[in-house]
Amino acid sequence: MSVRYYLYVSDAKVDMLLSQIDPAWARKRVTEFGVDLKLATAKRSVEAAGTDRVARLERVVRHLEDHADLGDVDEPGQYVHGVLPMQWSVLGDDEAVYFGGRSDRTIVGLGGSTNHLLSTVTAAPLTQNRLSASLLPVLFEQLTTLAHESGTPAGSDTLATVMRANAALRGPAQTVEFLAKRLLHGPCPYPELAPRDDMTVLLASPLYVALVD
Repeated sequence: MSVRYYLYVSDAKVDMLLSQIDPAWARKRVTEFGVDLKLATAKRSVEAAGTDRVARLERVVRHLEDHADLGDVDEPGQYVHGVLPMQWSVLGDDEAVYFGGRSDRTIVGLGGSTNHLLSTVTAAPLTQNRLSASLLPVLFEQLTTLAHESGTPAGSDTLATVMRANAALRGPAQTVEFLAKRLLHGPCPYPELAPRDDMTVLLASPLYVALVD
């Protein structure tokens, strides 16, 4: 597997899948308990945390490549792999991150929680009452707000909202590689505004997004 510069890694999705495809590996992430005479403490091993994250992700990616319904953006399976120029933005109160781009045949949106963005600043954990932005209803609400900034027609259809949200993105595009869980896929709701009349729209939630040189 080639070296990647990761922008986004969903530890939640990776851990959920890893526990199903390789329970022995998942059991390595154990909680260690140390007991003092007066105080019980719980601590999690953090040795080589970054390396462990990438190793777990790569184990899941290999499994999906070998055994899962994995397609590309134009012919998506249950999971989607792609390399595209994409613009991206943080939405709402820094709760969601959204990547938007398109191939020759498909308008693509990727949405997830900002907690999974990798940076020098550690993201705040989810609060007890806050749902992950990877969930479709939460993501749709965030995209609706972004879509209002575009000049395309309004509509309640989710794929229409993806198209409008992409039109509202600003700033330079970066070429990224990603592997994502498909959420929705269907015909473009505004074919008159698309580059071709058989355009489709794809909304997915990424396991990872990485920069491509």
